Amino acid sequence: MTQTKIALACSVCGARNYQVAGGKLSHRLTLKKYCRHCGKQTLHQVTR
Repeated sequence: MTQTKIALACSVCGARNYQVAGGKLSHRLTLKKYCRHCGKQTLHQVTR
């Protein structure tokens, strides 16, 4: 099974800050990460 790169975007400003490796089940992934554009920790969700 191959893993694909998934981009995570900030839910506040929409900036794509992070990329994680994931498979088929990571389409609902939501993580709390630091956004350098907002200057605080926000929820980051999977983008297409």
